[in-house]
This record gives sequence, C-alpha cells and structure tokens, in this order.
Amino acid sequence: MSALPPTPPASQAMADELEQVRARFAAIVSNTPGLVYQFVLDANGQVHFPYLSDGCLALLGLSAAALRAEPQRFLALILEVDRQSYLESMAASAKALWSWNWEGRIWVEAWKDVKWINLRSTPHALPDGAVRWDGIMTNITDSKLEQLEVRHSRARLAELSAHADRVKEQERTRIAREIHDELGGNLTAIKMAVAMLAARLEHAEPALREKTDYVDALVDRTIDAIHRISLDLRPAVLDLGLAAALEWQVKEFARQSGIDSHFSANHRDIGLHNDQATALFRIAQEALTNIAKHANASRVTVRLARLRQHVSLKISDNGDGIAQADRSKPASFGLRGMAERARALGGTLSLSHASGGGTVVSIKIKRETVGDSGPPAPADATITAEKISSAK
Repeated sequence: MSALPPTPPASQAMADELEQVRARFAAIVSNTPGLVYQFVLDANGQVHFPYLSDGCLALLGLSAAALRAEPQRFLALILEVDRQSYLESMAASAKALWSWNWEGRIWVEAWKDVKWINLRSTPHALPDGAVRWDGIMTNITDSKLEQLEVRHSRARLAELSAHADRVKEQERTRIAREIHDELGGNLTAIKMAVAMLAARLEHAEPALREKTDYVDALVDRTIDAIHRISLDLRPAVLDLGLAAALEWQVKEFARQSGIDSHFSANHRDIGLHNDQATALFRIAQEALTNIAKHANASRVTVRLARLRQHVSLKISDNGDGIAQADRSKPASFGLRGMAERARALGGTLSLSHASGGGTVVSIKIKRETVGDSGPPAPADATITAEKISSAK
C-alpha cells in the first residue's frame, strides 16, 4: 500500500486559502471599471486611503502610492465649486452612517482636463471613532455631458416653442385686427348701401324687396361671424388685462356650456408682461375646453391671484376627474400643450384631485419686475411626467 501524501500544517492551509481569496479579489477588482477604494475619516478630521486599486492612475491621474502618501491631494483635485457639496455629503454620511453617493468634477493635471466622477460607498463606524468607507469611483463624464446636452436641447426647444407661441399670438392679433378693420368696415359699407337701396325700392316689386332683405340679413350674419372669429383669434378684452379677459372667458364658457362657472381675482392688475398674460389666458381656455369635453362637471371655479413674487391660476371642477386610462394616452395633447406653455413661462403646472371629486389644474409663474422686456427663461420649469401624461 502506497503512503498517503503528508497533510500540510494548518497554518499553511490557511495561508493557501488566504492567497486564493486574495487572487479572486484581485481578479474581481481588476475587471471592475473605475477605482475601488477604502477611505477613512479619523475622529480628529484626518483622512487616508488604506486601499486603492490600480484604477487610481487611470481615473485620477495619480498613482495609488502617491495618493496614499498624500491623501489630501484628492480634495485638491475637486473643482472649487464642487468641494463644499463633497464635504457636506461626506459629513452627512459619517453622521448618519448612510450610503455616500456623490458626483462632481475633478481637474486631472496629467491630461489638463476636467472629469465628472461618481463615488458610491458604504460607511462603517470604527472603534476609535473613525469612519471607514468601502466603495468605488467611476468616470461619468460621457453620461454627464449627454445629460447636459439633453438639458440644453430641451431648453432650446422650450425657447423655440415659446417663440413660436409669441409669433402665433402676434399673427392672431394682426389677422383679428385686419378682419375687424378691413372686412368689418367693408361689410358696414355694404349694409349701408343695401339699406339705401332698400329705401329706394320701398314701393318696388315684393321679390326685389325680399332680395334686399335677404342680403341685409346675410350681411348681419357675416358681421356676427367676423366678430366671433376675431374674438376667437384674440379677444379684445385682453387689452384690458388678464383679470378682465379671464372674467369674460369664464362668462362665455358658462353661456356656451351651461355649466355654473365663477371667477375671482385678488387684484385687477396682475402685473404680467403681455406675452405672459396671453399664454396664461390660453392655458385657461384649454383647461375649460377639457372640462367641457370630458369632465361631466356641473360647477367650475377659476381663481387668479397675484402673490408677492408669483401669479397663481387655479381651475377647479367637480366632475369625474381624470381616469388612469386617460393619463396613459400617448396622443393626449390638451394638457401637454398647457404644460409646454407653463414651461415656456418658466413656471409649473400641476394636476390634482379636487376635494369631493373633480380636478384642479394649478399654474404658478414668476411675476416680472418693472423693466423686464420679455418672459423669463424656462430653465427652472418643473412639470412632473405623470402630470404631463394626464393630458386629455
């Protein structure tokens, strides 16, 4: 019988197992994108890096040995405008022992370039009062630049949309005035001529009198149609201010729909630029159209309020509310258009359930100060995805 191989001592077996663990860890780290690290904040405020993977040089432009020797160099890499948020996030994570997730910009001297990095790590309290984080840093420059480009594209699109709305309103005003002045004047002259002709044909054949009466009635109907079209293009009452225009619109809505409607405003002078007032008026028109078409409401309330820095408009109804199926319609453009107008105004549009049933559409935009020459930039507009998808 052959002799069995000698059993290695326990210490050698443990060393071999530890080496296998180290090899597996090294293999995992070497295939992990970014920098795997340990970071310690001592109780006295000193910091150091007990462990840095080989990704340190590729990410930070510093070797792991150089950063371990001078750990304060990491803070120096962070752009000055981002350092405060880095320190605050570190302090918050250390205090609450929450996960540390921070992103910001660093200056990589080796490549004379700015990078966006993201660090994610888990804190552990140490017996001596220090905190150690185990985590990973990654280069997020490409995705961050894409996000910024998308944001800039959306801002440019919002500016284009706002410009298109302003041009459209200007064209509506021009057409409405030309219809009123040119066609209205011509029709008035025709009516006067028909009246003169009718007077001369007072004792003429009944058939001729019937024709003149028909033409006179036709001119009256055409004048009414022109008046209605001009109001649809741009109500002249807008020149009297937003409060007067909304009050008129609510009365027209009540007359046409038969829905009990009420309007209130805490000031007659709301203090908005003409473009802002017109856009807010169009939002109210669209909201009322939605109510008439879909809400099955018996009461509508429109409230306009001038606050210290903002103007608030709320349109409430006691109808059926917006069903979940309506929220998910991909081709629902009514509320989308309202949301885009609010975005172009640099404001917010929200949709909520009214107490007792129904819906409340709330728009809040920043008031202009004296000397402003145009509507505010739309960069700070906030409209939730759910509220946009709620369009009817």
